[in-house]
Amino acid sequence: MSPTLRQLIWVGRLEGLSLLILLGIAMPLKYLAGEPLAVRVVGMAHGILFLLFCLALFRAMTDEKWPTRRAALGFVASFLPFGTFWFERRLRDGSRAP
Repeated sequence: MSPTLRQLIWVGRLEGLSLLILLGIAMPLKYLAGEPLAVRVVGMAHGILFLLFCLALFRAMTDEKWPTRRAALGFVASFLPFGTFWFERRLRDGSRAP
């Protein structure tokens, strides 16, 4: 596996995890416990990781000569809980997304 794909996978894991923490822990803390700081901190970290994921995805698209459709699938997957993990599995299984 190329270093570009390894980077994309690791950033995707971190981005996906940060989304799950934001939705599963920080948001309930904000709305159920009145603790808005959790969303501010986790939200900022998630935003930075999302941008890094987009950059890694673009780099993978250019270095690996992916069709735009595959990169678009990775981008859409990053908005869904567990989406980056699903996208990683498709990459690891050798499935070349549509």
